[in-house]
Amino acid sequence: MRILIIEDERLAAVRLQNLLKDIDPTMEIAGVIDSVEDTIAWLQEFRHPDLIFMDIMLADGQSFEIFEHVEIKVPIIFTTAYDEFAIKAFKVNSIDYLLKPVDPNSLELALKKFKALMPSPENFKEVMESLLVNRHQIPEPHSIYKNRFLVKSGDKFIPIAIAEVAYFSFEDKLTFLHTVSNKRHMLSHTLDELEQLVDPKLYFRLNRQFIASFASIKTVHNFFNGKLKVYIKSEMAEGIIISKDKAHFLKEWLNR
Repeated sequence: MRILIIEDERLAAVRLQNLLKDIDPTMEIAGVIDSVEDTIAWLQEFRHPDLIFMDIMLADGQSFEIFEHVEIKVPIIFTTAYDEFAIKAFKVNSIDYLLKPVDPNSLELALKKFKALMPSPENFKEVMESLLVNRHQIPEPHSIYKNRFLVKSGDKFIPIAIAEVAYFSFEDKLTFLHTVSNKRHMLSHTLDELEQLVDPKLYFRLNRQFIASFASIKTVHNFFNGKLKVYIKSEMAEGIIISKDKAHFLKEWLNR
């Protein structure tokens, strides 16, 4: 089986390759691409693989743009940190939708689904139509999120309700929870894990260092080269820089 990986995070791409090799050592990785532009060029030049793993947010835009330039007739498994694109993904050849960090068991189930649904290329169109009609097969977003955290402070533990959490930060290789009363507590979770544990309607991953609640965001300013600078309601005086790629999604999230 030839597989193409479209992923702009190097560590995520390496991890996915390792997981795939653990599941089936005979898999051939046809390529690893990190941008919309390079993916279009690759698909126009080379024979298409049997299966594509595709991130949604790439270095130069959303991967959905690829379908505007290239006809892709092979199935796709999306791997992304964003759960709001599930319906859109299933309209462009997707047979599964895995949230990052990709769970090995979910990945193996997705591959089994691929093998079960694709006994021959001729039935691909029928399979796609069936997936769209039977919406129950579309993965549901997380329905249960954390309501509280138990943090350690010296020799005692302090319960903190999610409503008290202003933002999370990653500093000096440590993760911290910051409360609305400007208190800071260290957590054992990574930001990637926290991104899956908190409600995406209430919290937004600003960048690799911060996840902020809607209530904590004070103002948003235009920054150079299409970026944004976010100021939050805390003792932090400096603004948080939002990349050009995420700026649009932050505005949409704030304006829901």
